Amino acid sequence: MTLKAKPVHESRTLLTDLIFPPDTNHHHTVFGGKVMAYVDKIACIAAMRHCRKPVVTVSSDSFDFLAPIKTGEAINLEAYVTWTHRTSMEIYIKVEAENLLTGEKRVTSRAYLTMIALDEEGKPTAVPQVIPETEEEIKQHEQAKKRYELRRKRKQEAI
Repeated sequence: MTLKAKPVHESRTLLTDLIFPPDTNHHHTVFGGKVMAYVDKIACIAAMRHCRKPVVTVSSDSFDFLAPIKTGEAINLEAYVTWTHRTSMEIYIKVEAENLLTGEKRVTSRAYLTMIALDEEGKPTAVPQVIPETEEEIKQHEQAKKRYELRRKRKQEAI
């Protein structure tokens, strides 16, 4: 059975939250682990929207922290499926900080996570292909095969 390919916009997911003091370290900036948890959660939602099946995270790469998010700022996340293989999906996540008083926004992190879709027995199962729509999505889709091969190579070298 061939699954019908889906456009990127069907997986696009947005999340905004406010950063409070318990979310931050002694520098009054959000803990990196807290950002990573947000990223994993939004990637899961985007992947499930794409395949409409349960998913698990199998890889996180290119997770770059570019700038801090301070107490009182909003954290804005955007995620979408950029590419699929047989049972896996690559999800791109962009994280921004927003000063809610001035409206200033800045990119604070970027990441690619790989999720695997699971069937009713918890085994990997096929996912639909993705159709990129914008110039950025097309570029990410074209570069995804290279990222996939780098992940495979890294995994093999770790064994």
